[in-house]
Amino acid sequence: MESVVQVKSERVQQSIQGVVIQRTRLKLWFIPVFASILVWACLVQLWHMRLLSGFTRLTKVSVRVDETMHSTTPRNYTSNGFLQVSCNGGLNQMRAAICDMVTVARLLNLTLVVPELDKSSFWADPSNFEDIFDVRHFIDSLRDEVNIIKRLPKKVARSYGYHPIVMPPVSWSSEKYYLQQILPLFSKHQVINFNRTDTRLANNGIPLELQRLRCQVNFHALKFTQKIEALGQKLVHMLQQRGPFVALHLRYEMDMLAFSGCTEGCTEEEAEELKQLRYAFPWWKEKEIVSDEKRSQGLCPLTPEEATLILQALGIEKDMQIYIASGDIYSSERRLAALKTAFPKIVKKEMLLDPEELQQFQNHSSQMAALDFIVSTASNIFIPTYDGNMAKLVEGHRRYHGYKKTILLDRKTLVGLLDLHHNRTLSWAEFSAAVRQSHEGRIGQPAHRRVIEDKPKEEDYFYANPHECLCESATCEGLDNSTEVR
Repeated sequence: MESVVQVKSERVQQSIQGVVIQRTRLKLWFIPVFASILVWACLVQLWHMRLLSGFTRLTKVSVRVDETMHSTTPRNYTSNGFLQVSCNGGLNQMRAAICDMVTVARLLNLTLVVPELDKSSFWADPSNFEDIFDVRHFIDSLRDEVNIIKRLPKKVARSYGYHPIVMPPVSWSSEKYYLQQILPLFSKHQVINFNRTDTRLANNGIPLELQRLRCQVNFHALKFTQKIEALGQKLVHMLQQRGPFVALHLRYEMDMLAFSGCTEGCTEEEAEELKQLRYAFPWWKEKEIVSDEKRSQGLCPLTPEEATLILQALGIEKDMQIYIASGDIYSSERRLAALKTAFPKIVKKEMLLDPEELQQFQNHSSQMAALDFIVSTASNIFIPTYDGNMAKLVEGHRRYHGYKKTILLDRKTLVGLLDLHHNRTLSWAEFSAAVRQSHEGRIGQPAHRRVIEDKPKEEDYFYANPHECLCESATCEGLDNSTEVR
């Protein structure tokens, strides 16, 4: 009996020893594992704290950078009403109008509805705002200046029966007009729709703060969509790889010739076709036009043949790339022959890109114009043959981004010189010297805008030379009084 008890006792002791040994081994295994976990936890916590610290610093820097974009005092969002705008014209006319309307909304403390783009003009482009411009960037980048919404709230439309007053503001108006004539209308009409927006804000006499806001919209808030920007930059890269290039804005498209009545170099059949197109648009008031008279006054775009001679006289080398920034040239095969002979390296976007790449932009003239805009602002030299909206807006962008060389042709002087050369009164050497001399001060260098009292259409355009946004001084003291008045 005692031996049995002794055996059982020994077995119990062995079991106890086994448990102790197992526990000892478990402790020995658990200690390094636990220590490793603890070390990793500490490292993760330390990394997390540094990440947060870095993110905080990054956020602070981002805020400071973002704050530098805004030159005006942030407004409160107590809105006086809603402003809808229906832009008219081509891409660059609408671009300038959008800048003006943002400024008007800021002045009157209005909520601006994202502008509606022209779809009924000659170009019949169905593009909406968001098809051309980055709408989210537009809204966010101006959030401290103007409250912008994508569409009118339904409750406002229901409350007021959605019957906004529709009107065009008076052209070339100062801030006093909008404060005294337009703002009181919002006490009766919570929604106002401006159905024409081109040149509705004066070039001059506008407070410096508002002038700079116009620049902020134009140069920073209005960004093209990613697909437009990407394809435009691809064009620029392709051109730059081949060497320097001139962007020639050859405004010799059918609509320009029809509405201006300029038919220099056209056949009788072509002149009649252009005249009939002019009569087909009732809103174009000027029907009977004498082409020779307009040309002698410098009011016609240069023809492709005239542009060829001017480029040669200005000393543009024959092997220079000439990028034609325009739509379809009227009777292009015949009219571009001389230009192609003189400058064999003529290119257009249709020649550089695959048809599939341009397919998405077909029948969207404003989006196609945006591609030419990107190339023109990046070119080594920009030469417009007519001072239309694209020429002016590109000129302004090139001034803003470092006074890139822009040759502003004096068409009235050039027409006289061309005629003298054609009738052999001037030799080529004399003609070339006269062309260069007349354009020594017309290359987009720093200058104040020319002001012509009571003739805003004839004075220098704000968006071609926004000198209030170009000075180095933070305050630009005395700048408003330094414009040249004639």
